[in-house]
Amino acid sequence: MAGINLFYNFTNPIEKQKEQQRQALINKNYSEIYAHEAAHKATGGSLAGAIVIEKNSDGIPVAGHVDIKMPALDKNNPDKTIQDANTVIRSAMAPSDPSDQDYKVAAQASSIKMQAQAVKNENQGKKLDLTV
Repeated sequence: MAGINLFYNFTNPIEKQKEQQRQALINKNYSEIYAHEAAHKATGGSLAGAIVIEKNSDGIPVAGHVDIKMPALDKNNPDKTIQDANTVIRSAMAPSDPSDQDYKVAAQASSIKMQAQAVKNENQGKKLDLTV
């Protein structure tokens, strides 16, 4: 006589609820982090890199970042440096909830912008514009 194999897949309701809560947390964190980083990326244009979402050991998104190319002071073209610094500042402050790091990046870009403005002011009046 052949045996009958009865198998019942029992799902623990507590474990199921924990998994649903975990998944909801993952989705919420990912959405919030992605929105923050997407604001940086959209405003940073060609100076902004890819969006990176960092996860903890449980796979839950906990942070993110977008690399941005900080302008270097170009004494031959201070206007370009000022333009790039303005882009970095706008990008850093684009999210509705800027982080401490965002404020630091904006401050660094502001410093570079001021240096470029000083070079621009220094150069003003030193060149003759001859148009005939």
